[in-house]
Amino acid sequence: MADPEQPSDEPAAQPDGATLARGWLENSPFVAHLGIRLEQMEPDRARLAMPFSDSLPTMGEVVHGGAISSLVDTAAAAAAWSGAQVPERPRASTVGLTVDFLAPARAQGVVADARVVRRGGRGLCFCEVRVSADDGDQVALALVTYQL
Repeated sequence: MADPEQPSDEPAAQPDGATLARGWLENSPFVAHLGIRLEQMEPDRARLAMPFSDSLPTMGEVVHGGAISSLVDTAAAAAAWSGAQVPERPRASTVGLTVDFLAPARAQGVVADARVVRRGGRGLCFCEVRVSADDGDQVALALVTYQL
């Protein structure tokens, strides 16, 4: 029987990608600043919400495109990690981000549904993100290339 007081010679188990993503989302100061919260996660998919707040509008009641783009980037990262194995030294970066804005979100929260379209070589992950306002109107459509 192993002595709990003695360190083990076995390497610590690596968390899975979903666990890593959840930990990052819960502890990121920027994610907290925007009020982003995880609504759902499954392999290769993530749904994140950003409630409306007085700090999000750019003009009048229109949610700033930069805030929506940050939600897109965060949702894509969560989707990319959700179906990934975590390497010994995890690191990651957004490689490409294209956001097409379809309509303004006015004085309401937004939800991003991200899904992995393809996992490529060398850790590249291609994601599609659809953003809708709380009233159901589509706000943005994005493609994100993420490097795991």
